[in-house]
Amino acid sequence: MGYKLAFIYTKKDKMKYISHLDLMRLFMRALRRAGLPIKYSEGFSPHPKLSIKRALKLGIESESEQASIAMEDFVEPDDFKEKLAKQLPKGIEIKDVKRDFN
Repeated sequence: MGYKLAFIYTKKDKMKYISHLDLMRLFMRALRRAGLPIKYSEGFSPHPKLSIKRALKLGIESESEQASIAMEDFVEPDDFKEKLAKQLPKGIEIKDVKRDFN
């Protein structure tokens, strides 16, 4: 049984110059390296079920961006935050993680 985690992250300093698609790739790679049990889409080219609420314009900093990820197995939000934070570059910081009931 899978479920979703919603998280809030910052995008600042040099990371404000990363495009939306590159940010998606950054999170996908960081999630894979963190060894988290993420849920993948089905089909010929599976990819993580990651959703970023809005695409931030290039060069704009933010203290509160929202995203959600589908998980295969249960992971404590604090464990998710700790493991993912170790894999992210300076400028991208996980502020909060909660279970997403939508």
